[in-house]
Amino acid sequence: MIRLTLLALLGALAGCGSDGDYPALVPVGTLLSDAPDAPAPTDELRARGDALEARAEALRRAQP
Repeated sequence: MIRLTLLALLGALAGCGSDGDYPALVPVGTLLSDAPDAPAPTDELRARGDALEARAEALRRAQP
């Protein structure tokens, strides 16, 4: 009896909002096409990245 009641309730709720006025979905490709390209890393950023990689490697070697 409980299953029948739950099934009827779910069926009634499934019909709710089916006639709503929802906006049309926008394809993701059109949203991402206007995104600017990431700038190339500068020499300063590359130097910082190299220093971080060297520090990480030193920490890995120090651990047993």
